[in-house]
Amino acid sequence: MISLDLGVLLPVLAPVAGAVLVLAVDVALPTVQRVHYGLAFAALLVGGSGTLGPLGTAPADASRTLCLAGGSPCFYAVSGLSATLQLAALLAAAVTLLLAWPLEQRREAGRTAVMLALVLAATSGAVGVAAARDLGSWLVTLELATLPVVALAALPGTRRAIAGAVQLLTTSIVSFAVLALAAACWFAATGTPTLLSGSAAAASTGPQRGLLSLSVVLVLAGVGFKLSLVPFHAWTPTTYAGAPLPIAVFLASVSKVAALGALLVVISAVTSLGRPGLVGVAVLAIASMTLGNVMALRQDDVVRLLAWSTVAQAGWVVLPLLSVTGLGVSASAGYLVTYLVATLVAFTVVALTLRGGAARAGRRLTAYRGLLRSQPLVGGALGLALMSLAGLPPGLLGLIGKVVALRPVLVEGWWFVAVLAAVNAVLGVAVYLRWFRAILAPVASPTTPAPATPAPTTPTAGGGVTIHPSHVVALALGTLALVVLSVAPQLFLGPLG
Repeated sequence: MISLDLGVLLPVLAPVAGAVLVLAVDVALPTVQRVHYGLAFAALLVGGSGTLGPLGTAPADASRTLCLAGGSPCFYAVSGLSATLQLAALLAAAVTLLLAWPLEQRREAGRTAVMLALVLAATSGAVGVAAARDLGSWLVTLELATLPVVALAALPGTRRAIAGAVQLLTTSIVSFAVLALAAACWFAATGTPTLLSGSAAAASTGPQRGLLSLSVVLVLAGVGFKLSLVPFHAWTPTTYAGAPLPIAVFLASVSKVAALGALLVVISAVTSLGRPGLVGVAVLAIASMTLGNVMALRQDDVVRLLAWSTVAQAGWVVLPLLSVTGLGVSASAGYLVTYLVATLVAFTVVALTLRGGAARAGRRLTAYRGLLRSQPLVGGALGLALMSLAGLPPGLLGLIGKVVALRPVLVEGWWFVAVLAAVNAVLGVAVYLRWFRAILAPVASPTTPAPATPAPTTPTAGGGVTIHPSHVVALALGTLALVVLSVAPQLFLGPLG
């Protein structure tokens, strides 16, 4: 018999139930989009409530379910770290829906339900993989977090969207093949086809230990595709640029949570391998930072700039894993949270700008010239997000994230890697200051200035176009999170356990 605790599984089950309800309700009420969105937000809210209990708990005190008779082994375990990742994925999915709402109001009936169901299904996979403790669930939930996004990226049906979706699909197929091979190596090394645990890894000796190391390398490669690590990053700029902006946001946030969650499950199980197996992590981290920053410096399209920023930031996310200890794992998850909040705010401002002007013009850096002067609230939020990504005051959240990420590297004595990371931190500053300089510059044309503060009832962006309330909510929540977490970083570092 297998034990079943629905409360522990609530963060995974709620989005799935929401997806089913949205599709069912769409049969009866295909044109009432508010009902569809209400169900989707309710599902994410219920799922989020299920993550609050395990926050801050140590791995030894994790909430467990799907356990065999006798209470061991358990195939699903939620510690403070995995609960934090689950909550981050659910909140990022909610922001994605807030940004998508105005676009979907102009779509034909039926399409909204499909979009919402796909987003909820992918979110369920992202939440589940962070707590999966067996190979089968780990593989299935990781792919569940990926495959619906392929369909979402292709939904517009344009040539650019199809090109990006095809690249993402091809990458996903290759990634799954590599991960399946990694699972086979794990089985050969540990003798267990199911458990992803330290005890299973510790049982491998002699030649089996080499197979276990190969399995970890293959996992890093397979997950590297999803994290946009160099050299597995080629799909990222094309897919981000071709997909609808809310789906690019989903790829930059929820998908990255799923990938890191999957990687941390494996890393936490193989701490016995020690330092020799980590040279590959150092190479991938520094290569991702360097190429991502260099390419971002060449971009005038802000969506592509954020895509290459994702590549660079992915290097920072995996950098702490040079210490295969609880310190390195927590630092990696902590840095992901800092990246996530700042990137969501930046994307939200891009969504506001695209809605306030021509779609192509809103993607150029020049469209943000003078934003801090003409729209202080919106420009201030974007400036704070950019400074956080750069790791400069007043973006203290990003600065704290970089310090936290470098600490495990220095503790383990990887001084040369730390120096290269510091050089890339300076290069990253140049990337984000290009954009910050644009929003700080004087307004390009002497036209009638926009109001200093948008009106409460009918807020406006450049050009006098009405801002959708859902965008206002997304921007307000993201900016509030940036400020609060910068002032009190223990709010996200503490729950990591």
